[in-house]
Amino acid sequence: MQELWSFSILAFGSGLAALLTPCVFPMIPLTVSFFGDKNTQDNTTTNKKSGIKKAFLYGFFIIAIYVVAGTIVAKINGPEFANWLSTHWVPNVLFFVIFIIFAMSFLGMFELTLPNKWINKMDGLSNKGGVLGVFFMAFTLVLISFSCTGPIVGSVLVLSAGGAVIKPIVGMFAFSLALALPFTLFAAFPKWLEKLPKSGGWLQEVKVILGFFELALALKFLSIADQVYHWGILDREIYLALWIVIFSLLGFYLLGKLRLPHHAESKTTSVPKLLMATLIFSFVVYLIPGMIGAPLKALSGYLPPLTTQEFVLQENNLSNNGLAKVSPLRGDGRGDCPEPLYADLLHLPHGLQGYFDLDQAKKCAKAQNKPIFIDFTGHGCVNCREMEARVWSDPRVLEILKKEYVVVALYVDEKTKLPKEDWYESEYDGKTKKTIGKQNADYQITKFTTNSQPLYVLIDHNEEVLTTPKSYDLDVNNFIAFLKSGVKKYKEKV
Repeated sequence: MQELWSFSILAFGSGLAALLTPCVFPMIPLTVSFFGDKNTQDNTTTNKKSGIKKAFLYGFFIIAIYVVAGTIVAKINGPEFANWLSTHWVPNVLFFVIFIIFAMSFLGMFELTLPNKWINKMDGLSNKGGVLGVFFMAFTLVLISFSCTGPIVGSVLVLSAGGAVIKPIVGMFAFSLALALPFTLFAAFPKWLEKLPKSGGWLQEVKVILGFFELALALKFLSIADQVYHWGILDREIYLALWIVIFSLLGFYLLGKLRLPHHAESKTTSVPKLLMATLIFSFVVYLIPGMIGAPLKALSGYLPPLTTQEFVLQENNLSNNGLAKVSPLRGDGRGDCPEPLYADLLHLPHGLQGYFDLDQAKKCAKAQNKPIFIDFTGHGCVNCREMEARVWSDPRVLEILKKEYVVVALYVDEKTKLPKEDWYESEYDGKTKKTIGKQNADYQITKFTTNSQPLYVLIDHNEEVLTTPKSYDLDVNNFIAFLKSGVKKYKEKV
C-alpha cells in the first residue's frame, strides 16, 4: 500500500510538471477561449452554472481518456505506441504545424473558429452537443500533451502490459488528475482572465505574447523529428537563430516598435511592458553565446544537442577546462576495442568516446577490464539533455566516465533500420524489432522493466548489474556516488 501511495504521489507530481511543457502550457489560452466565449454570451445564473458544470465535465473527460485509453493501448500496442507518438515524424510535424497555426491566429493573421456548420449543429443538439464539444477539447489536450508526457505514461503502460492492473490505473488517474485540475479551474472561472480589456487592451496583447511563445515552442516538435531522422534542417545554431529573432521581435512589440494587425498605435510604453521587454532582451542576450557553442544549461532540455552545432569555439572544449582529452578506445595498452558502429549518426556529449551498440561495449569492457555505463537515452528526451548539460558536464563526473567506464548510449528512438539478419521477435510483446531504437527499447523493457529515459545502468561485460539503476536526478554528488559505487562493486567482483 505504501508503494502504491508513493507511486501515486510521483504520478501526481509528474502531472503538475507536465503543465510546464511546451505541449501543454500553450493549450491553456485555448481552453479559456473555448469556455469563456460560450459562458459570456449569456451572463445569466443558469448559464454560469452550466459553464461550471461543463468545466468539471471537461476535467472528467481528461482523466477518463488517460485512464481508459492508456490501459487499452497498453494491452493492444504496449509502450511502443507512446514511443511512436513522441518520436515519429508524422505526429511531431503535425504538432509543429498545429502550433504554427495557433501562433498565426494569436498574432492576428486570422481567427480560429469552428465551422458554422458544426456550431449550428451543436447549438441544435443543446446539451448533447455541448458535451461533444467538451469531449473534443479534452481529447485534443490529451493527444497533444501525450508527446511531452512520455516518461510517466510510458512507465505506466509498461506496468499495465506486464499484467499489473491496480497500479497502472491509480498512476494514470493521479497523473491525469494533476493535469486536469488547472484546466478545469480555468474553464470554470474564465472571468479571471476576461477582466482584461476585450479589444485594444491587455487581452489582445496577451494573445500576441502567447503567439510569439507558441511560435518558438513549435520548433521543439520539428527539432525532435529532425534529430530522430537525421534530416539536418534544424541544427542547434539554426534553432537558436530562430529563437533570437522571435524573442527580439517580441521585445520590440512590447516596446511598441512593432505593430500587428488590429493593433492601435501606442505613443507610450507602460512600466510593466518595459520590464517584460527588459527580461525578453536579457533572454536574447543569454541566447547569443549559444551561437558559438555556449552550453546554455538552463535551456538544455529544449535545444538540440551541442553535437549538432557546426561551429563551436575551441575555448568551449572541456579539454581546455582542466580535463585531459578523452583517451581513445583503441591502443591504450590494455586491449584493443572495436571501432564504434553508427558513430556517423550518433554522438556522446562533451567529447566523450564510447559506443552505441551494447555488444561492442561488452567486448571493449572485457578487453580493458572495465565496467559498462549504459545510458538509455533518446533524441527527443528533454530530461536526458538536461542531465547531460547539468550533471555530465561536471569535471568530476566526466573524469570518472572517461577513466573508469566503457560508455554506451542506447537510443530508444533511433529509426535506423538494421540488416534483416539482425531482426528478432521480442519475448515481451511478440513483435519483430527491426530498428536500432526498437531493439534498445525492447532490451530496456525486458531487462529493467521500464521504458522511461534517462535510465543509467552499471553492468559488467556479463551483463550483471552492479548497483541499483539511476534515473533523472540533477544532484551531481548523488550521481558521482552512483558511479563510484559501480566501480567499487566491479573491483570487488574481480
